[in-house]
Amino acid sequence: MSNANSWPPDRSFWIEEFPARTNNRTTPYLFKGIIPATAADADAVLDGFSAIRRAHAEETPISAHARVYVGEHRRDDLLGAVLTAPDRAGGGFVEWMQELVGADRFSLVINNLETVSPKLAAGLGTFLASLMSGWGVPMGGAELVAFAGNYSGTAFGVHEGYEDAFLTHYGPGSKHFYTWSGEDYRKLTGGDQPLYGDYQWLLEHGEHWILEPGDALFLPRRVFHVGRQDEFSVSVAVPVYTYPDAAILSKAVLPELLETLLAGDPDSALGQPSPMAALDAGHTPAVHRLADLADQALTGAARQAGAVIEQHMRQRWNTILSNGGWEMVTDDLARTQAATAFAAGHVGEGAEVAVIEPYRLIAAEGKAFLRGYEVSVDATVLTAELVAAVNSGPITLPDDQDLLRSVRALGTTGGLAVTARPAVKEEASA
Repeated sequence: MSNANSWPPDRSFWIEEFPARTNNRTTPYLFKGIIPATAADADAVLDGFSAIRRAHAEETPISAHARVYVGEHRRDDLLGAVLTAPDRAGGGFVEWMQELVGADRFSLVINNLETVSPKLAAGLGTFLASLMSGWGVPMGGAELVAFAGNYSGTAFGVHEGYEDAFLTHYGPGSKHFYTWSGEDYRKLTGGDQPLYGDYQWLLEHGEHWILEPGDALFLPRRVFHVGRQDEFSVSVAVPVYTYPDAAILSKAVLPELLETLLAGDPDSALGQPSPMAALDAGHTPAVHRLADLADQALTGAARQAGAVIEQHMRQRWNTILSNGGWEMVTDDLARTQAATAFAAGHVGEGAEVAVIEPYRLIAAEGKAFLRGYEVSVDATVLTAELVAAVNSGPITLPDDQDLLRSVRALGTTGGLAVTARPAVKEEASA
């Protein structure tokens, strides 16, 4: 039996079967029945969409966002109605959407679904944790992107992706998926631009996959693809973001480092205005000044780069792992709700605490990371043994005020659940 049929896939699957089936992770492959319904299903995706609608009604900022498509046209003009219409009564989701968009066929795309669906964040987070233990950690994290509809073709047309991804499918209908290597696609179409409209002729030249509920298709980056279906179904893509090293340096590390090296207040040398430029001297003096300053800054950056990179990557590593592998976003609705629900008053002797799946508590050098957030803690309290116990929890809290304070601080991250001791429950109910 394939290791992929156990849940979650074990480490040997990722280091042996997965690279063998996918030509060392370079070609698509359909893993049948890999995702159990207990981990993810179509209803959980639609429940996540309902959470987005409630947040919209309450004017709560969220990072998860939905897009509506009719055919290949993005219909932002319909999104307001879809987000604010009364809940469907009697009829199903398909009929409700058809009435709202005024079309028989539609597609709904949701980004960062993991931030509005604790069930999917935990269920598919189990899959992601398995992936990271065997394949590796994507330093940009991962997200959940849902595709729900009865569309005759992916709204983005035939296109290529730039990240490795798994497309997981939950039905109820089947999905027909077609893939082409970059080389084949360019030979067939004469370029690498997306293809819209009537591309029926192209399908017979592609590899055809039929996805049924529980299946997962591995889709390597730079592979062209399109999905088609005859009836309503729901799929969730899990892209893993392995940003180029150059992008991490250019977008995150170096700007912060140079900003530090070149920052100056009005009373410092770096904060002084540049002199007026003499008309007869032209721009050359300014060139010399800026070149000298650039040389000083870049020399300083070279000296400090190693330490700054180490600090940045340690922070990124701990953030991603403590967030269960999911990418860190600002307005994570589920995180906010969990932090609000955490009852600090219940944290006392005899209470039980546990880390919410799929998140992890990481403690090092007097800092603790949980659900992507950093919290200052007493390193003598949060020992390695205690961290392991909490991650495997729940644990019963002792009468240790230092530990109780640390637990209350960790609760602000939205990564802990607490159950009060029976006496506290009785007092609260009284």
